[in-house]
Amino acid sequence: MPREYPIEKVRDIGIIAHIDAGKTTVSERVLFYTGVSHKIGEVHEGEAVMDWMDQERERGITITSAATTCFWSPTYVPAEKKKDFEYRINLIDTPGHIDFTVEVKRSLRVLDGAVVVFDGVSGVEPQSETNWRYADEYGVPRICFINKLDRMGASFENSFNSIIERLTPNAIPIQLPIGIEENLSGIVDLMENKAYKFEGDRGERMVEVPIPDDMKELVAKKRHELIEKISETDDVLISKFLDGVEPSLPELKKALRSATLAVKLVPVLAGSALKNKGVQFMLDAVIDYLPSPIDLPPTKSINPETHAEEFHHPDDNEPLTALAFKIATDPFVGSLTFFRVYSGTLKRGSYVLNATKNKQERIGRIVRMHANHREEVEEIYAGDIGALVGLKDTTTGDSLTDPEHATILERIIFPEPVIAIRIEPKTKADQEKMGLALHKLAEEDPTFKVHGDVETGETIIAGMGELHLEVLVERMKREFNVEANVGRPQVAYKETIKGKGDAEGKYIKQSGGKGQYGHVKLKVEALERGTGFEFVDDIKGGSIPKEFINPIKKGIEETVARGVLAGYPVVDVKVTLYDGSFHEVDSSEFAFKIAGSMAFQEATKQAKLVLLEPVMKVQAIAPANFLGDITGDLSSRRAKISAMGERGNLRVIDATCPMAEMFGYVTTLRSMTQGRGSFSMEFSHYEEVPGNVATTIIEGRQKK
Repeated sequence: MPREYPIEKVRDIGIIAHIDAGKTTVSERVLFYTGVSHKIGEVHEGEAVMDWMDQERERGITITSAATTCFWSPTYVPAEKKKDFEYRINLIDTPGHIDFTVEVKRSLRVLDGAVVVFDGVSGVEPQSETNWRYADEYGVPRICFINKLDRMGASFENSFNSIIERLTPNAIPIQLPIGIEENLSGIVDLMENKAYKFEGDRGERMVEVPIPDDMKELVAKKRHELIEKISETDDVLISKFLDGVEPSLPELKKALRSATLAVKLVPVLAGSALKNKGVQFMLDAVIDYLPSPIDLPPTKSINPETHAEEFHHPDDNEPLTALAFKIATDPFVGSLTFFRVYSGTLKRGSYVLNATKNKQERIGRIVRMHANHREEVEEIYAGDIGALVGLKDTTTGDSLTDPEHATILERIIFPEPVIAIRIEPKTKADQEKMGLALHKLAEEDPTFKVHGDVETGETIIAGMGELHLEVLVERMKREFNVEANVGRPQVAYKETIKGKGDAEGKYIKQSGGKGQYGHVKLKVEALERGTGFEFVDDIKGGSIPKEFINPIKKGIEETVARGVLAGYPVVDVKVTLYDGSFHEVDSSEFAFKIAGSMAFQEATKQAKLVLLEPVMKVQAIAPANFLGDITGDLSSRRAKISAMGERGNLRVIDATCPMAEMFGYVTTLRSMTQGRGSFSMEFSHYEEVPGNVATTIIEGRQKK
């Protein structure tokens, strides 16, 4: 079956922002204006199409990224030619809450472009910075949409300046709002040098109006700056500009598109999605300035056999290369695997190789997603996003390829959990169901971890924050009918070493008959923070037979998982096994496993074991008269204040603070500020726990 839309008319984009900047409201307007939905669903009324989970509608936040496909012909195309200029937009609406940041990261990994939405009052917020960093990491071209300019306290200029100061100096406004707050009435397009108002019940009719007299001087100044900045990125235009010749609109658009694709410029647009102003122009900008799959460099992968680099072009005739970027449990069809095709075509009924796990999968059903609704299709082409029903062995980050051309795409690296709670089933009947539910939820979410406490036999779940775990426990109850008792939140501490250690472990038992003998010598050394665990086999001369190396490694890995100092996982350690001895009769896998564990424990103690704790980036906002109380309280929580700023008549405090000190902070802040303070928090890094605090933690663990 031939491709319906040429690949140059495909856009794979995500809508990303800090919580409450209005992403989902923007998405709902996109669905309305593109004709996908005939009624606008409002987030505050619990009616949003893209927030389809019950919990999303109840809480008024996005929890899981929702994918949809829509079609758009730019507003400047004459009505009779609309069909010829129609583009397919694969859109992903992502969450803004830091606890669900995994959804943003994995979506940006497979998207070609992004629309970054900002609150016109708050401008750049903490999660805006995190999302921007993810987009930088994956080299994703983006445009900005300053939303909510109808709100009291909104300022396009202040929001734009916060983008320049905190995100990129390459941002460039291509629009200006006409009026502000309740007087927001339209948009001036600086590229066209024209003004527009939005009429009709839902702002569906755009009417050209004269540029207001009180804006003419500002518009002329900003347009001149815009043309200058675009011209600087293009050799032909800069000579025209220097000669005093104004480039034509097509020339400006072409140069701005090239600069946006190269992430040299970031166009900034204005509007209010809730008041139906500016969203159509944002869709035009998606078409005009964000890339199609063929505008980007070829995708790189590694051949699992030769370890050579390979490159894949978005061509339907190349061998299939696709990446599974999200697993979701659907109540009607079971497991859904979302994927992006980088090259080739995926057909129903074919077989693919999961190159990451070296396992074959049969493609039964292929669907295009519209939030939680599905449209069955026969095949998906290069550059497209879809979902597969019922894959058995595929998880997030796996590469799906042509069985004859195995290759592995770059995996997605996810942040480690920072908070844990103990969980137990309420009844015997819930016990088995809970295990299944936790397994399915962990498959969906790589930042959600489940493990058992060896000493107490309890189940511990870990995630990115209190809300994250609360939502997952609630999902267990609703989707899997599992009732569970939950303990108090605990910090996900880790252990590491600061130096080097060298030790041997001997496990020798003689009790008549066959004994046990294992003897291991190994060295440990600290690795860079965030590296993980590394095992090196440096045995020479056969002092330990090959069949005992894996049991040694397993013994060490089990000790790494259960910890040495206080029962927390050991991270960022390199272990080199360099010597040992064996007994012809008494040596066994069990003996070497124990010896490896003993040697590792001894070596890490020599290497100065320390506790690490998660440190959070915190931003508190409150009226100026509460500033002293807030900074004093944060200091008492071991926080380090990094910056203080102003946002209208409010004060903004940026700090880093240990996670352990932040439990219940929202209640303290509200009571301290008469309910007028708010804060946001996200994971920053792991840091060594101060000596006196570490001693208290270790003693507490030992008592348990």
